[in-house]
Amino acid sequence: MTERVVLAYSGGLDTSVCIGWIAEETGAEVIAVAVDVGQGGEDLDVIRKRALACGAVEAEVADAKDEFAEEYCLPAIKANALYMDRYPLVSALSRPTIVKHLVAAARKHGATTVAHGCTGKGNDQVRFEAGISSLAPDLDCIAPVRDYAMTRDKAIAFCEEKGLPISTTKKSPYSIDQNVFGRAVETGFLEDIWNAPIEDVYDYTQNPAVAREADEVIITFDKGVPVAIDGRPVTVLQAIQQLNERAGAQGVGRIDMVEDRLVGIKSREVYESPGGIALITAHQELENVTVERELARYKRQVEQRWAELVYDGLWFSPLKRALDGFIEEANQFVSGDIRMTLHGGRAVVTGRRSEQSLYDFNLATYDTGDTFDQSLSKGFIEIFGMSSKIAAKRDLAG
Repeated sequence: MTERVVLAYSGGLDTSVCIGWIAEETGAEVIAVAVDVGQGGEDLDVIRKRALACGAVEAEVADAKDEFAEEYCLPAIKANALYMDRYPLVSALSRPTIVKHLVAAARKHGATTVAHGCTGKGNDQVRFEAGISSLAPDLDCIAPVRDYAMTRDKAIAFCEEKGLPISTTKKSPYSIDQNVFGRAVETGFLEDIWNAPIEDVYDYTQNPAVAREADEVIITFDKGVPVAIDGRPVTVLQAIQQLNERAGAQGVGRIDMVEDRLVGIKSREVYESPGGIALITAHQELENVTVERELARYKRQVEQRWAELVYDGLWFSPLKRALDGFIEEANQFVSGDIRMTLHGGRAVVTGRRSEQSLYDFNLATYDTGDTFDQSLSKGFIEIFGMSSKIAAKRDLAG
């Protein structure tokens, strides 16, 4: 029986060439799998037909936009997940979604190997292969660009030699990965970290320096889930899409950073995530209103570790699953409304309300009606600072 390889297929030059390349290098049949996570571009059926035209024995396409939003983006929102306190994990979230479909296709078609188009320098190779090994430890993984030195020049030559139906003339100066949660741009002149991004780098966001009217939005959450925009019910996908439009029109969600890659190098990345940043900003503020202090303090530690695990490709790991349980529990009372002004590249919270609020006006006010018993504070401070006071006496005596 001929071996079969499932290939993560995008429809572009590199993965189209991979179909024939893998067949020649391994003698295996290739099943192409394309997953729509809201990246836009070509119709899925066009991509499927191209895979078959390039030599795939089977081609599957999956509309996973709602699945991606609800099972991957939503946990990131509940976790306020920002890698290095800035990056909302745009690409890192889409990889386990794709991995799940690759493994399902491998089981369906009796494949022994899964292939992807990543290089040996990035994070995505780890995200694909660590994810696959967690869901299906028996499957092998190959990466033609990395394992068989499939450079772009070789890919173009192979494409022309075989007469594959792929355009090889136009090449973007950037490497771009995008989905409904955001967009990642790297390489080209951005590799010089002194060079400022220019406007043609961006697509999801408008220039925040251009004068325009501010946009006020009210986002409603139920147990950490965005359920309405301005009082109109939405799915998680719709919440992201609508805020991509509205926050993006105000230039919200632009990020230019040098980040620490898992493979040990620093990389300059430009991201856009207007919907993601707006939702995380709103969710964080609603937590400030509804989550008890000690739980909130500990959750911030969990959020950082959760973001690192996801960035590092360990979505399916035992620790990530355990932290998911904590984050879910911490979101049980995160319900209510957040009002934000979107303007000038910023999402600024201007109002909060919740039936689960822990904010007590009578305790907080300095005016008439104050119910806070200030006479208790002196004794509290003496006891609270006692251990430090005792240590200070010893240290000064020495």
